[in-house]
Amino acid sequence: MAEFLSQFRNFGLRSAIDIIVVAVVFYQFYMLIKRTRAVQLVKGVMVLLVVFLLAKFFDLTSITWLLDKLIQMFVIAIPVVFQPELRKALEQLGRGRFFTRHPSAPGVDTLEQVVEELVRCTQVLSKNRIGALIVLERQTGVQDFVETGIKIDGMVSSEFLVNIFIPNTPLHDGAVIIRRDRVAAAGCFLPLSENPNINKELGTRHRAALGLTEITDSLALVVSEETGAISIGIDGTLTRFTDEKTLQELLLRELDVKTISSSVIPFWRW
Repeated sequence: MAEFLSQFRNFGLRSAIDIIVVAVVFYQFYMLIKRTRAVQLVKGVMVLLVVFLLAKFFDLTSITWLLDKLIQMFVIAIPVVFQPELRKALEQLGRGRFFTRHPSAPGVDTLEQVVEELVRCTQVLSKNRIGALIVLERQTGVQDFVETGIKIDGMVSSEFLVNIFIPNTPLHDGAVIIRRDRVAAAGCFLPLSENPNINKELGTRHRAALGLTEITDSLALVVSEETGAISIGIDGTLTRFTDEKTLQELLLRELDVKTISSSVIPFWRW
């Protein structure tokens, strides 16, 4: 205790600057990986670290030894696992864009408007039997898949989305990814589901919707060009033949509009 108090007495401007710089760097790195699946790996590492500290505190020899070896392994594995994020961070640092302001989350009214536009869009596409695949990003980032398409960063509107999926246009063949209230990219490539029990009637769009929702918590809207049926993929399952009212209610519930408006986000949902 005396040693801690002596360190506190020596706390000065230099120490404060040191702490602030480290905090800002960690914050910017977190915001960089927040939109990717790497954030889930960070959560896993943090859980292991907490368990290791608890095991050491309660003198659990076997668990401490095992976790100590795993942590040593992670020291080598982390640069490999986070290679894309580290590379992007260095690129942004070189461009002077690392310390940038990050956009805030949209409010309830904005998200309800996004849902209305999506419902209108799917109804038009369904009526005209125009195939479409629309992804809504949630907690798990899908930046890796955004990079495979053409970046847009445009407002979500029914007319805009319908125009993207018109046959024989440059961006119709691929998925549209929506982040918050913006169309992040179009013409994106998604991983196909490898589930052998998938209905043989489902085409590539439906398999791509299932494939993405199996590895992320995103929502995927699919419009069949053969039947005009609207389907929605959630957590690796596909709800087919969804009507307008059901679709709107499901989107509002799954996007959790009421809680998104809160200014305080629990750490377990970071």
